[in-house]
Amino acid sequence: MAVVIEASNAYARGLLAGIHRHVREHAPWTIFLQEHGRGAPPLQPLARWQGDGVIARIETDAVARTLDTLRRRQPLAIVDVSAGRLLDGVPYVETDDDAIARLAAEHFIERDFRQFAFLGDDRFRWSANRRAAFVEALHARGRAVSVFEHGGAERAGRGTDEDAAIERWLTGLPKPVALFACYDIRGRQALEACRRAGIAVPDEVAVLGVDDDELLCGLSTPPLSSVIPDAIGAGRLAASLLERLMRGERLETEDWLLPPLGVASRQSSDVLAIDDPLVVAAVRLIRDRACTGIKVQDVVRELGTSRRILDDRFVARVGHTPHEEIARVQFRRVELLLRETDLPLATIADRAGFRHPEYMTVAFTRRHGMPPSRWRKST
Repeated sequence: MAVVIEASNAYARGLLAGIHRHVREHAPWTIFLQEHGRGAPPLQPLARWQGDGVIARIETDAVARTLDTLRRRQPLAIVDVSAGRLLDGVPYVETDDDAIARLAAEHFIERDFRQFAFLGDDRFRWSANRRAAFVEALHARGRAVSVFEHGGAERAGRGTDEDAAIERWLTGLPKPVALFACYDIRGRQALEACRRAGIAVPDEVAVLGVDDDELLCGLSTPPLSSVIPDAIGAGRLAASLLERLMRGERLETEDWLLPPLGVASRQSSDVLAIDDPLVVAAVRLIRDRACTGIKVQDVVRELGTSRRILDDRFVARVGHTPHEEIARVQFRRVELLLRETDLPLATIADRAGFRHPEYMTVAFTRRHGMPPSRWRKST
């Protein structure tokens, strides 16, 4: 089996880790893997390779042509782990770009932003997918999105000019603005442009990337928030599908999309676009501690205010009460644990800050129209 995936970023390394886990647990494969950079796979060794299956990130025409030649020459199972769709007739496993974009929009809407922007990279289909879904999600709420979408600083000869163009674009945006970058490298580019232009992050421009590359995000200034894709899950699924294909099975579909795991919230988007310091402090406290069982009275006591003042100002700025915000954060946690784990309901209730699983089940059913067990099966 051949693996044609570069290891130049966190998502690609996650794919490789997922493939490795499947191979370790299930398939005694002999693997052809040669180190290479993005868009520059070892085409000559691959063209001479003879094997049964390939998992490839097909992002260039050259890779697609090489694999097409291989499958015409010999029986070959192929699974694509790119959104490029450059080779017809093969299944592909990718992140759900629509779900990523909707999660990014929700991340900013929760922080009460009214102005939005998207920084894309027109070399990649997944960037276009994320831009379209982000714009659509916000248009549905009556919000416009400013878009900057060129070929990325990595394109030879364009880095300096494009950096300056991004800086000018960011300077001209209405503030405060929430910026969704198509991936973490673009997010870092936005942060650097803000630094050069003297734009405060996150107070004037809040930035969110995709891939959750912990080193890249952690070494950014300020640390970069990022949507967490299920890269390991995608790698495992691709290996599982390849195994089925090599056994001669027919797959139910060509399109296999995995939803994101959540948002790693760091300083670059840790802000609320609210002009009331009391409400901002209350929201941050609730989001940090809602799943520890905190009550509204605990928030009131810690902030040194009264319940009536907090309720009135919270509803005026956020649109619902502090009690409703606590419940919203708790149920977001419940939904995540139901979707991404096999934990029993009692454990989920405890981790979401509910003292009694029975109460969580009743409240969840009232909120979603079905009990947690059925909701878990439906997602």
